Amino acid sequence: MPLQSAVIDADVRSQMGRDGKRTAQKTVLDARQRLMSSSGTRASYDFELLHDYAQSRISAALPMAAIVVILSTVASLWVPVVFTTLWAAAVLLGLLIVVMVASRFRRSDPAKFNATNWTTTFIAGEMIYGLSWSLLALFTLVAPAETLTPVMFAMVLVSVAANAVTTNTLPPATLMSTLPVTLTVSANLVAVGGTLNYTLAAVAVCGEIFFVYLARQLHASELETITHQAEKDSLINELEEARQMSDEARRHAEQANIAKSQFLATMSHELRTPLNAIIGFSEVLKSELLGTHQVPQYKEYAGDIHASGQHLLNLINELLDLSRIEAGKYDLNEEAVSLVDIAEDCRRMMELRAKSKGIELAYNVGNNLPKLWGDERAIRQVVLNLLSNAIKFTPPNGKVTLVVTRSGDGGQLVSVKDNGPGIPEDEIATVLSSFGQGSLAQKTAEQGAGLGLPIVQKIMELHQGRFDLFSKLRFGTEVIATFPRARVMDALAPVVEKRSRLEIYSEAG
Repeated sequence: MPLQSAVIDADVRSQMGRDGKRTAQKTVLDARQRLMSSSGTRASYDFELLHDYAQSRISAALPMAAIVVILSTVASLWVPVVFTTLWAAAVLLGLLIVVMVASRFRRSDPAKFNATNWTTTFIAGEMIYGLSWSLLALFTLVAPAETLTPVMFAMVLVSVAANAVTTNTLPPATLMSTLPVTLTVSANLVAVGGTLNYTLAAVAVCGEIFFVYLARQLHASELETITHQAEKDSLINELEEARQMSDEARRHAEQANIAKSQFLATMSHELRTPLNAIIGFSEVLKSELLGTHQVPQYKEYAGDIHASGQHLLNLINELLDLSRIEAGKYDLNEEAVSLVDIAEDCRRMMELRAKSKGIELAYNVGNNLPKLWGDERAIRQVVLNLLSNAIKFTPPNGKVTLVVTRSGDGGQLVSVKDNGPGIPEDEIATVLSSFGQGSLAQKTAEQGAGLGLPIVQKIMELHQGRFDLFSKLRFGTEVIATFPRARVMDALAPVVEKRSRLEIYSEAG
């Protein structure tokens, strides 16, 4: 157990070290991404934001062109058509430049993405586009300013709103596409003078501030969405990595289990062959079949050799049984068996051992118990393991009670109860685990590998049954192996032979 604990502690420390290393690598990667970013977030976020900006500009190109044409048509009611046409051509040329840059970004290699260069290029294109919109202020040179200023004001608000919504994922682009036209038209309105024009100029500036603020809020919302998406993708990747690691660990465990089974199968043959000779010859020496020993201690030594050989053979058999059960290769040879007869045979086998320790072995059997459908050898092993454990840990002059009766649900159960020292509650899980031994077994140095109860559990699971252990310190222990009602033979419906009507008539006649 100390070695196993040390291995577990080493695995935990190794896992903590890997987690710490992974966290440090993630922190360094985040810092590197922020240093490479043009917006102070992450370079990967910059790519997503610029990609959305380029997509938005390309998608909104036709609607924006339509807006420009409509505005120039409306303005031609006050301004000569030549000037509105030249203005519309300049704005459409600026829009074309922006769309061409966005298209080139879409076709570029993401692996060679440089956030700073592309951001500068987009801002330059938006500046040209914004300056083309600002030519709107020249309309006052060729038309009466008093009637034209409300139209210019309306055109400014439309352009600012449309461009702000389209470029919200790149705030500097929003500023470059809207600020020139707002400043030039507002200055023109102030230059014309008059309360109305002053008011319109103030409203235009406030509109610029509002739409730039709105664009920044939309940018923050888009950035938060991208961040959540990245976190979700990262979590999915971690889960996938954990699943792959789990599958790899499962494959290694399966391979180790196969190797263990092969090793045990090979070693069982290699060990059983010399053990049979050891047990056989030590039996001959112990029984003095070939003559009395000249030295009395030889007979005692032969007995010790025989007992040790038997113990080692039992241990090998338990290891093989547990290995076959865990590998799913423990096949039940099922037939109709009597649980009462099996328990009686086991009681007779263990009675001599109980008397040698001065232990009373009581036996109670229910009335008219039908047969069970199960593996006789496996059920016999269950009862023997339970009786052997009870006798082993019950002190001299104690009592062990074996009970075979019906269970509450109509099945059958085997109960073995002793008045020994009991098992502490915190050690029950250890006792039921493979190779687990409680403090009592360690103090008394009782022989055993801690495989008896785990094998009982596995055999009961193969029989679709249940195994329960109840113990209280200084009050003894009770173990109950319960077989389900489905395995009780009287639970099966009787077979009724159907006779033909002709046979009935012939018997009556």
